[in-house]
Amino acid sequence: MNDAFKALSDPSRRKILQLLAEGDMTAGEIAACFSMTKPSVSHHLNTLKAAGLIADERRGQNIIYSLNMTVFQELVKWFLDLGYYDRGSDSDEGE
Repeated sequence: MNDAFKALSDPSRRKILQLLAEGDMTAGEIAACFSMTKPSVSHHLNTLKAAGLIADERRGQNIIYSLNMTVFQELVKWFLDLGYYDRGSDSDEGE
């Protein structure tokens, strides 16, 4: 999960995730949305993929990137569990 948080710390990677939330895209389509070099976009995609936040699939000559919702569900669960434990500790203080 630490890799996911590290990947999410970069605004460009968060923007890529927002783009992929709208639908699957090729690396070229993603790169067209940024004013950075294609190798930089590729680096961001690799970081997101290593964190498990995105998946890629070869379709002919293209590689299509999509969100990996499983990791997002794990992150949301972690946040919800954190909030649960925080509330639980607050209620113990009053007793």
